[in-house]
Amino acid sequence: MSDTMSEELTLRTELIEACRSMNGLGINKGTAGNISVRFGDGFLISPTGIPYDKLTPDHVVAMNWDATFKGDVLPSSEWRFHRDILKARPDLNAVVHTHSTHATTVSILEKDIPAIHYSIAATGGNSIRCAPYEIFGSQALADRVVKALEGRRACLMAHHGVIAAHVSIARALSLAVTVEELARQYLLCLPLGEPPVLSEPEIAEVLEKFKTYGQQSSKALEGLRRAS
Repeated sequence: MSDTMSEELTLRTELIEACRSMNGLGINKGTAGNISVRFGDGFLISPTGIPYDKLTPDHVVAMNWDATFKGDVLPSSEWRFHRDILKARPDLNAVVHTHSTHATTVSILEKDIPAIHYSIAATGGNSIRCAPYEIFGSQALADRVVKALEGRRACLMAHHGVIAAHVSIARALSLAVTVEELARQYLLCLPLGEPPVLSEPEIAEVLEKFKTYGQQSSKALEGLRRAS
């Protein structure tokens, strides 16, 4: 097996495992969600309508940027926003879409999630925007989503759900969990009134600290040592 084929199989397998993890984590039900990851001259995406526990690597659809694909398995009906996000954002390699309960509830209210907690900086800014409603699977929805994601790694879709995108499937999935938790916290605050939020300078400080948060490469650590 060539290196390219091995990499593709690894990504297909990881995508399937992440689909199953969405349900196991409680951020999705059934086959409502979908996942994509950049690969080669296009991207891999979960298929439409196949239960996650029945998925095999052959079910994952390889799509080109012009929306063509080979085989009889159809891609997710949401392939348009997956494609357009990955095309518009070379800094992002994977997209996770879920209908997680609390984030979807906030999307039904057509609200952005403000900076109620510093962890919102993980999404790239001081808010999680809610894209205006458009019918699922449409180009209009894809256009709205790309706009809502400008300078961000996550957004809500009004009366629909949430999108989280990152450099890998694992990071995108983790971010989707973070968005769901922020949405839950926001909804718990709302009965008491609109909560106070962190200021832009405060979020900017968190964004700066996040650059060196968690495990770092040896090269990055060496740079930190020189700076200290």
